[in-house]
Amino acid sequence: MQSIFACGSIASPHGHGAGCRPSCPVVDDMTLLYKINSSIYGAYSWRWCVKKLHMRTNRRKMDTTVRTNARWLFGGDGRSSSNARLERSEAANEDILIFYFQLDLQTRIQYALNIEQFDVAKQLREKLTEIETEIIRQREAKRGSSKTEAQDKAINLLRVRADLQKAIDSENYALAAELRDEVAKLEAESLAVSVKALAYQNVKYAFRLGQKVRHKVHGYRGVICGLDPVCCESKSWMETANVEKLSKGPNQPFYQVLVDVYADPELLVAYVAEENIAAAEESEKGRFDHPYIEFLFFGEDTAGDFIPVKQLREKYDQPRYEASGDEDEDDDDGNTDS
Repeated sequence: MQSIFACGSIASPHGHGAGCRPSCPVVDDMTLLYKINSSIYGAYSWRWCVKKLHMRTNRRKMDTTVRTNARWLFGGDGRSSSNARLERSEAANEDILIFYFQLDLQTRIQYALNIEQFDVAKQLREKLTEIETEIIRQREAKRGSSKTEAQDKAINLLRVRADLQKAIDSENYALAAELRDEVAKLEAESLAVSVKALAYQNVKYAFRLGQKVRHKVHGYRGVICGLDPVCCESKSWMETANVEKLSKGPNQPFYQVLVDVYADPELLVAYVAEENIAAAEESEKGRFDHPYIEFLFFGEDTAGDFIPVKQLREKYDQPRYEASGDEDEDDDDGNTDS
């Protein structure tokens, strides 16, 4: 793979040349693009995130206070904290980082155009197209709501049912038993696809992007930065997080929640069922610290919640929320500083 060099030294008329170190952040960025579907991406994205975003958070100043506050909040013995971390989601974290990568590429493209580095802008635009295409593909797979998928399952179900009838007619009961099990499996999958597609069409969320919330069970404060009409995590994650023990199970809205680093620095991003979330009280809307806040949100509205950037609202097809007193503010969100 050929790396694209587009960091700050692009402004130099000589480009990078021999003076560019192999550790250039953009080399890491380009590598990240091709690791979206890699089995090692989870660990890589964490390192990438820390490298790219730690500059926004003074970690040395924070560490002692963070860990002290976390022990205080969760009772000091770490047991409640460990339970909260069952909802930690690497998939949600990666989804946010890919979104950041999109914003970063868009900014780099505009910067390259501004300084008339058109070849670099073209290469970056090609990379942006690649990642946007991959995101669309992953989104469709995640939702499981495409007509093609539903049609394929329906056709396959008809075929297996026809084979089952032939097996019964020929008195091949061993084969018939296998096909009967396959029919049952396909029927369940087809129903799941239909339910998920219907959920995406008719979902009503109790919480909105940027809203400050509190976890009903674990008590930590968080901010909504993503939402799904049903649980879109893997089966193994749902088993670990005890999703089946929820009163509404996986068939309810789930939210990507940024967790205040002063509450639990290890949790970072949680994936939480709607039934476990409560709106933050006025007294709970104080200072909130997280390394992702600056590129996902503009700042706080008059109610103390965060205002999502335009691209984040578009990602989830959500309208701009106007808190009382914000109606006269300009919708100046055509661009974002990534």
